Amino acid sequence: MNKKRLVVIGGGAAGFFCAVNAARLNPQLEVIILERSNKLLSKVKVSGGGRCNVTHACYSITEMIKKYPRGSAFLKKAFHHFFTNDTIAWFRERGVSLKAEADGRMFPVTDSSQTIIDCLMKEANKYKVEIRMNRDVRQLAVKQFTVGSGQPANAKRFELLFADNSTLQADFICIASGGYPKLLQYGWMKNSDHAVEEPVPSLFTFNMPGNSITALMGVAVEKASVKIVGLKLSENGPLLITHWGMSGPAVLKLSAWGARELAKANYSFSILVNWVPEFNENSLRDKMQQLRFELATQKIINRNPFALPNRLWEYLLVQSGINADLRWADLPAKEQNKLIKNLCAQEFAVKGKTTFKEEFVTAGGIELNEIDFNTMQSKKHQGLFFAGEVINVDGVTGGYNFQNAWTTGWIAAKAIATFENV
Repeated sequence: MNKKRLVVIGGGAAGFFCAVNAARLNPQLEVIILERSNKLLSKVKVSGGGRCNVTHACYSITEMIKKYPRGSAFLKKAFHHFFTNDTIAWFRERGVSLKAEADGRMFPVTDSSQTIIDCLMKEANKYKVEIRMNRDVRQLAVKQFTVGSGQPANAKRFELLFADNSTLQADFICIASGGYPKLLQYGWMKNSDHAVEEPVPSLFTFNMPGNSITALMGVAVEKASVKIVGLKLSENGPLLITHWGMSGPAVLKLSAWGARELAKANYSFSILVNWVPEFNENSLRDKMQQLRFELATQKIINRNPFALPNRLWEYLLVQSGINADLRWADLPAKEQNKLIKNLCAQEFAVKGKTTFKEEFVTAGGIELNEIDFNTMQSKKHQGLFFAGEVINVDGVTGGYNFQNAWTTGWIAAKAIATFENV
């Protein structure tokens, strides 16, 4: 009868991590997870192409925080409580080994997100965490109530009102309801007295409707450089050409850093792509002179000296007005200059974005100056905590957003489990 109740709003990575750790650290807590939909851990399921990019193999907080366009100063402090090595150890202690790939992304050795889901569900069952699906919270209120002798009179408790008009009381609330568009759907969030930075999508691909580059869908370049015209933003990395435009880590990282500026531009802007980032226009011009001498008698179309995918090389030659039968020695200066420009700074107009349901991330959320980084507790309401994407923190692609979820979920769990009078 005297058990304290923690209600976690949101059945995603941060919500689960808060719930299972709080329940484990304090068996006297009654822990309930509320999920608005009929799916649990949906982002975990689809992340990394179904493999779940659990975290990133970076063990320096100073280096790690450079990967967060928003919230880096907040995480610099929070990471001292729970960091990459803690995440790896936590899963390893529960029979889940992680592996690091060449680019630093870390996945379960099984290469299956189901491994992570099964681990979290097993923890929930082990520590008797109750899960309630299809629970649509419509209101969060603080209620005064009278308690028995030996306890303070007129104590405060949280009360949740659901869409079906039922209610649920709690001593502690952890809001881990996710980001855009969920953050907009939770109208009650704006009534929590907390400032909310307007959420906009991050980690999205660039649409280029009608552009001939889309005929090369499926072509991937191992390393390219992408710059947004008019902004001091550029990224290097793999680039993927799709039937709607461009994707891949270089584009996704760029979308994260430019999330707010690109939203203001209504996703209408231009980019410059350097297909051979080891060169600039001047150094490539010197290289071209060398190639004209070394490959003089060979057809340009047959000798691709930059190891670009053949379909892309042929496309660049067409875009530069170079005849398929032309030999390197016969390359006119005008066409050579066009090819240099297209290789180093080909311009593309972007009109719109594409996001992938559960997989994308949000820029925006609860303002960080209203949250205690040591506990993830609201500075306005004792007993109210936040975790995960609902706060104004987001990272680039590569496991950084999940690390934010594990870190903030853990900090909230520990604070709640050790709360005075729990």
